[in-house]
Amino acid sequence: MRKLLLVLLMGTSGCNWWYNEVPSPDDLMHAVPWFDHMITSKAVHPYQFDTVPRNTVPGTVPLGDIEADWGTTGAMAAMTIYSFDVAQADAHVRPAGVAGAGAAVPGVVRAGGELYQTFCSVCHGPAGNGQGLVKVGAPALNTVRVAGYTDGFLYSIVRYGRNLMPPYGDKIVRRDERWAVVDYVRSLQGAPGAVTPVATPATGGTN
Repeated sequence: MRKLLLVLLMGTSGCNWWYNEVPSPDDLMHAVPWFDHMITSKAVHPYQFDTVPRNTVPGTVPLGDIEADWGTTGAMAAMTIYSFDVAQADAHVRPAGVAGAGAAVPGVVRAGGELYQTFCSVCHGPAGNGQGLVKVGAPALNTVRVAGYTDGFLYSIVRYGRNLMPPYGDKIVRRDERWAVVDYVRSLQGAPGAVTPVATPATGGTN
């Protein structure tokens, strides 16, 4: 009986020693040095820039330089039908200090052309003529009609999607990068062979 108690005591103390003294494998992660590119990851400090939009809680008012949320998900969201407040989209303007596609400003991490070719060209085509690899009826972006949309309307489409186009705000999360996409679309409209934009932009609400 005494031997059994001794074995139990040794086993119990052994468990305590194992859990209290032996380092956890999780602790080894702290000994691994960071790779050079990890500091640029958005997961490190996702809100270190005020250009990262923060959707506001319903019934509240955003404070400071935070991009308010004007999008609304349609009743048929399960069928990827998306919409937003057209009036607010048309009235939306580029905030002061937010760079464009061609500006050499550190805030723009990825250029508009890179983002467009990554997320948009597969449907809208590399030249914005609607001839993408995926044939889903995506409209051409170098037409007079699209050239007449306000920048805010195009920006809202990038962020929230429109009709059958899903939102890309969860993929292009930075505000300055979204404006860079808008600027790149404008450059496609002025490219050789593209449709000449109209002189006086019409409201996007006519869509």
